[in-house]
Amino acid sequence: MSPRRARLTAALRTPRRWLVLPASVLVGTALGAGYGVVKTPQYAATSYVIVVPGEKSDPAAALGFAQAYGRVATDIAVTGDAQVWAGVSAATLRASVQAATSPDAPMISITARSATPAKAVSMADGVARALVLNSTHVSGSTGVKVVQFSRATKPVEPASPSAPLSALVGGCAGGLLGGLALLVRPGRPARAVRAEARHSRQTPAAVPGPTAAQPQPQPEPEAV
Repeated sequence: MSPRRARLTAALRTPRRWLVLPASVLVGTALGAGYGVVKTPQYAATSYVIVVPGEKSDPAAALGFAQAYGRVATDIAVTGDAQVWAGVSAATLRASVQAATSPDAPMISITARSATPAKAVSMADGVARALVLNSTHVSGSTGVKVVQFSRATKPVEPASPSAPLSALVGGCAGGLLGGLALLVRPGRPARAVRAEARHSRQTPAAVPGPTAAQPQPQPEPEAV
């Protein structure tokens, strides 16, 4: 029997150790439900912009500029008027807005999260508007423009996990931790099993074979 299997067997044979698992599930469920109730729900709104090439520019350049605009979207929004349009601070704008790009199309999705749906919409559209204005100012050197593809719609449901889902996640995490506790803390019976397993793995001492018969002294011949 391997040491790990011996620890598990010893833990399962102890009735009191079974109480650790349901107790961990109950505690994790309670903590998860409490977190879901106390945490402020977050709403997400997404605005889309697309990068289009100019008349004399390479169409393939639009994809590269879309990747570049996606990386600096929040920086352009902070230096522009997006924070004024959204009515939030620069720190809130940086922490609440994320931009994502596509490897196949010159499109940028701008997702903003806030405790109120209207604020999420205003932040997403504000960043998109800042990108459009910035691209217009530098279109002479870049050869591309950013145009509004789709405005953000007001979310009707929060994007953050609900209280039942948080309770389910907490219960699963508690059960996992409880099961690990049964394995890493075996107690006295497991120590005895480990000692027995080590003893069984030891090679038995070699049994000495029969000793060779010692030659008997021969009698000396008698003198004639």
